[in-house]
Amino acid sequence: MPKYVIIGASAAGIGAVEAIRDVDPVGTITVISEELLPQYSRPMISDFVSGKATLEKMKCREDYFWEKNAVQALTGRTATRLNLTGKYVELDGGERVNFEKLLLATGGKPFVPKIEGADKEGVFTFTTLADAEHLAAKLENAKSAVVVGAGLIGVSVTEALAKRGLRVTMVEFKDTILSLLLDSTAAKIVENAIRKAGVTIVTGQTVQRIVGKRENDHVVNGAVLTNGDSIQCDVVIIAIGVIPRTELAAGTDMKTNRGIIVDKFMQTTVPDVYASGDVAEAYDFVLNENRSLPLWPLAQLEGKVAGYNMAGKKAKYDGGTSMSALKYFGVPIISVGITNPKDDAAYEILVKHEPEKEVYKKIVLRDNVIVGMTFVNAIERTGILFHLMKHCVNVKRFKQALLSDDFSLAALPLSTRKKVYPEAAMR
Repeated sequence: MPKYVIIGASAAGIGAVEAIRDVDPVGTITVISEELLPQYSRPMISDFVSGKATLEKMKCREDYFWEKNAVQALTGRTATRLNLTGKYVELDGGERVNFEKLLLATGGKPFVPKIEGADKEGVFTFTTLADAEHLAAKLENAKSAVVVGAGLIGVSVTEALAKRGLRVTMVEFKDTILSLLLDSTAAKIVENAIRKAGVTIVTGQTVQRIVGKRENDHVVNGAVLTNGDSIQCDVVIIAIGVIPRTELAAGTDMKTNRGIIVDKFMQTTVPDVYASGDVAEAYDFVLNENRSLPLWPLAQLEGKVAGYNMAGKKAKYDGGTSMSALKYFGVPIISVGITNPKDDAAYEILVKHEPEKEVYKKIVLRDNVIVGMTFVNAIERTGILFHLMKHCVNVKRFKQALLSDDFSLAALPLSTRKKVYPEAAMR
């Protein structure tokens, strides 16, 4: 019987395997993954579609990773049911895999709204390598595309399609793109860059119907928006977002909300059962509560914390928060924490906007502590600001310097430097 069973082999699963082996070099590990090649970087999927990255470049671990760590890798297999009383996982073929310690690292799945015609050939989601491979094959003969959604996934796939030379229309229900990360001013800077690349952006609308070709209604020929406008296209990519894959928790004693609830040791409400990555609701140190944070670096860290605790080494997850460091259409962006507070009275907002340079800097404070920031086309100082944020430093004495072009460690009081960067403070 495997001592450790991990369902899911992406960032969280890989992090857990490495942590377990750091503590327990001999305990048996079984990993169950629906994907045949799970150890690749999901954030690089758009680079694969654009042709910028090969499959080899996408790999985040070597081909012999499982063998090196003495892991029984059941790839191309699906876990269909859990029996937590009997401590076993049931697979798609009916087999049972028993466990002493279990980690759910099942990730998320695309949210696909009810759209008439969404089952036609040429409609894609954009989450896994298989999705990307199918899309890339279709693009060989495609000239135009509609992308539904203008969040992180939507903008990412739009850039990939534009690089392939397609005529792209991005459709977003909200009034601005990247609305979970950026306010309207910052979003406009990115929108301008996207439009300059030849992409059409339609906001305040969504796709209500996908139509087929006259000669073959099963193949995509266009999309009809909620206002009645029609857009001709060869492919439609639904990129609205992902939702945690909590199906295995249904009917068990695991507490769930949007995702599976875990404590700071990544353990669920069932002893010996852990959850990490996109499927889990883990601690957000800014909001001081648990929530879903589908981010690759956090998933890997959560997996490591879970792996250590599964193997008997006490490890605590200090928490993460919403963090995006990206560069779309040549525009570098950093967005962290609370960037668009709804209750303005509880927050102080510092802004520096230089339209002629297309530079935007914004810091959100609560009780003189940084709880969020947005930087567009000027990201060089954000590392220092994040450390101030992570350590909950009161910035009242020097907050007016936070947005200056020459802000650096030297601008911080010595006492603050010692707290945030103890090694640098001693130099």
